[in-house]
This record gives sequence, C-alpha cells and structure tokens, in this order.
Amino acid sequence: MTLPSLTPPTYQDVVAAAERLSGVAHRTPVKRSAHMDERLGAKLFFKCENLQRTGAFKFRGAYNALAQFSDEQRKGGVLTFSAGNHAQAIALSARLLDMPALVVMPEDAAHSKMAASREYGAQVVTYNRHTEDREAISQQLARERGMTLVPPFDHAHVIAGQGTAALELLQEVPDLDYLFVCLGGGGLLSGSLLAAQALAPRCKVIGVEPETANDAQQSLRAGHIVRIALPQTIADGAQAQALGELTFPIIRDHAEDIITVSDQQLIEALRFFAERMKLVVEPTGALAFAGVQAFSGEDDGAKLLQGERVGIIISGGNVDLARYSRFLAD
Repeated sequence: MTLPSLTPPTYQDVVAAAERLSGVAHRTPVKRSAHMDERLGAKLFFKCENLQRTGAFKFRGAYNALAQFSDEQRKGGVLTFSAGNHAQAIALSARLLDMPALVVMPEDAAHSKMAASREYGAQVVTYNRHTEDREAISQQLARERGMTLVPPFDHAHVIAGQGTAALELLQEVPDLDYLFVCLGGGGLLSGSLLAAQALAPRCKVIGVEPETANDAQQSLRAGHIVRIALPQTIADGAQAQALGELTFPIIRDHAEDIITVSDQQLIEALRFFAERMKLVVEPTGALAFAGVQAFSGEDDGAKLLQGERVGIIISGGNVDLARYSRFLAD
C-alpha cells in the first residue's frame, strides 16, 4: 500500500502539519554569528534542525505522514527507503504512533544512522546502492507485508511537514530577503517554498546541492526532471538522483535559483560550525551555509549579500564521529 500523495501540497497543508507536530517536534532554535555577519556584511539567521528529534528536519515530514494513517495502515505498519535521516525519522515516528516500521537502507550507510534506526525500533533491510534498485525492493516488500510505503521526499504529507521548519523560521524572523535551503530530493526546499510564498513572498529562496549531484540545477535549467547517475559526495543525504514528480513543479515555479558547492566547501562550513558556533553538523546539513558563502562572493570581495537578512536551514547533525573528526582534521 502507498499513502495517497498525488495531490500537490499547499501552504494550508504546512499549517495543518505544524498543528499536528505541536508538542511532538522540537521548535528548534535560531542562532546567530556576529563573526559571520561581519564577514559577509549581512544578518544571518541559522535555523538549527540539527537539534531536531532524530537529529534532522526529517522527523517533521515523517511524523506528519504517519499521523494521518488509517487504523488499517497503522496495523500493517510503515516502510520506507533512506540513506539514514528519513529512516530514523520514520522509525521514531512509528514508535511514537505504535506501529511496525521497516526501513530499506544502503549497506554502506553511516553506521550511526543505521544503528539509530534499529534502536528506535525499526527493522532494517540493506541493499547495494550500486547494483540494486531501492524503490523496487521497497515496493516488493510493501506488497508482501501489507505495509504502507512512505518515500523520503516525493510525498505531499512529507513535503508539508518539512515546510514547518521554514514556517517557524519565518514566524520568528519575518522579512527575510533570502532563504538558503539544502537540496537532495527536494522535500525540504519544496515545503520551504510553500511557507515562504505565503509568509514572505519577496524572499528569494535558493536551493543548494553538491556540485557532483546537481540534478536539480540541471532540471531547473532544462525545464524537466533530469536524472543522473549515483553521485559521489560527502553529503550522503543529498545523493538523490532526481527530483520527484511533486517536488519538481514547486521548485520550478517558485525557487529563485539552485546553486552548487564542492565537498571542500562543505568541510570548511563544518569547521565554522564546530569552531565558531559549537554545533555538530553533518555535511548535508552544511549545504545551505556553504551556499551562502559561495553566493555572497566573499572570495572576490563583492559581498553580494551586503545588508541583507538571510535565513539558513541547518538540516541535520547526524554524522559518525570518526568520519566527522576526519573532516575537521583534513
């Protein structure tokens, strides 16, 4: 079974999701950095979803989707596929809502993410991401076990839930000139666009993806969904090969632009978060800030964000400590 999700989500769906998540999801803090404000000549507002339950924004969309299951669906349970953060979010949401959960994860997924998914109570099935199709595996398992498949981004209820992060940011910090959002499959960016269109229509929303995983940038330029080979990047949460049927139209119609950053720029962003803001952030979670630095033109002294109010969503903080230490030491 698959939870109906073909109808595009709206801002009202984001508002309804916020009501569902009230008292369940954390209202994450918005942090500042006087050092970086001065360096870029802008006012930066960091929405810290690395401090969300399960360590990432993904909890918002997962819980919003599962909370709308029928009694029959709850009895059958939920199934998803994910490299880690959505898997953990589904696992915890299922536990809170008292239903079985199964997650299909690549065998080379971060150990911490796989372990956490199991600790939250989900059964984990692994696959080879280079030779096997995770969606085909998931659909077959869902049919065999009578479970409801909730994909990680191309789902109306998931998108609406993810949009509540930007909703909270814009409620707390109105009149943003820019909002930078990380981009993999497009769930967070799509939900953020719905919130921004309603609360701050003049705010320019920019998606940021790894330069080796620029399928969304290519799609925006081409006017249709472009699918790429499995990308290689340290941002494991942004290794989606294509945008979704729901996320692409929202991004195409409302995003100001999509830009890319290198793995080295992500490592530099991780160091900034650790040294200056005392925050543990995973590479995918640093995409938006790395994008701000690249967009600002600080390297050539242009400071394109001079005087602007800039929102940045730190999307997650789940990273193996051994891997994290290598990033900081390199």
